[in-house]
Amino acid sequence: MPVVWPVHPRARGLLADLGLRVGGGLGRLRLCEPLGYLDMLALERRARCILTDSGGVQKEAFFAGVPCVTVRDQTEWSELVRGGWNAVVPPIAAAAVVAAVERARPGTPGMMPYGDG
Repeated sequence: MPVVWPVHPRARGLLADLGLRVGGGLGRLRLCEPLGYLDMLALERRARCILTDSGGVQKEAFFAGVPCVTVRDQTEWSELVRGGWNAVVPPIAAAAVVAAVERARPGTPGMMPYGDG
């Protein structure tokens, strides 16, 4: 599947060390400039799965109805994990992250952990 990565400025140097640059990519990986809020929401809505380390993006994924894999040791949104919308994977094993993305499916239908209005 294609992967779109809006690259944070701090990651840009690390990627350059690997020979990757914004506006380019490798295979199905496409690196782009950071996106504005509305553009990011539009990208999230069209995703099959969202891979993030951002607390806010985890919640946006849920509201967009897109499964999320969070690359962190823990999350502040444990209700999304319990509902099957989010999987938390520590950032120590790339294979575990890839496996979590491959397993990602929408969580509990109709789940309303934040109220209905």
